[in-house]
Amino acid sequence: MLEPKPSTRRIPLVIATVAIGGLAGFAALYGLGLSRAPSGDPTCKAAVATAQKIAPLAHGEVAALTMASAPLRLPDLAFEDSEGKPKKLSDFRGKTLLVNLWATWCVPCRKEMPALDELQGKLSGPNFEVVAINIDTRDLEKPKTFLKDANLVRLGYFSDHKAKVFQDLKAVGRALGMPTSVLVDPQGCEIATIAGPAEWASEDALKLIRAATGKAVASL
Repeated sequence: MLEPKPSTRRIPLVIATVAIGGLAGFAALYGLGLSRAPSGDPTCKAAVATAQKIAPLAHGEVAALTMASAPLRLPDLAFEDSEGKPKKLSDFRGKTLLVNLWATWCVPCRKEMPALDELQGKLSGPNFEVVAINIDTRDLEKPKTFLKDANLVRLGYFSDHKAKVFQDLKAVGRALGMPTSVLVDPQGCEIATIAGPAEWASEDALKLIRAATGKAVASL
């Protein structure tokens, strides 16, 4: 009598079991990798706390501000001052900053500059400064002429004729168009970001920035 042939049904079952086990193992490793993903610079947690405190003031003329929800230290942006000397964002440590990228070819930028100049005149000091960085790459005298003709004399002149500051901010998801402004705490950490212009000399903006520098935060 012929011997019965061994069942072949067990082979697919074994293969399926191994495949499922492999996928489960991969998923476990992948999940482990995600759980170990960096959560941001821990020294920037204070900036997130500041963002949460001043969030109720992000309305009206500054309603488009996006508050920081995770710790983010900005790149140490490199640019030049009015005399062509190298500057870095870290040179301003200890101050809350409004970092603004602008260009003369950007119509909303040009319209925004008088408000930034007025903001600088009203709030600049040991605790705050507007750092407006021009990124024109062709006629390098045009931005200076624009500021002079518009009588915008309170802003310091900073420039990056290679526009690398834009690329550096874009790399961390903080520059999607022009103008771009980032509110930065004294340690170089993001408090809030806005894509597009704002009325920086408005009472809404003044209240928010005063709160960001530590003034009137307790009253929120």
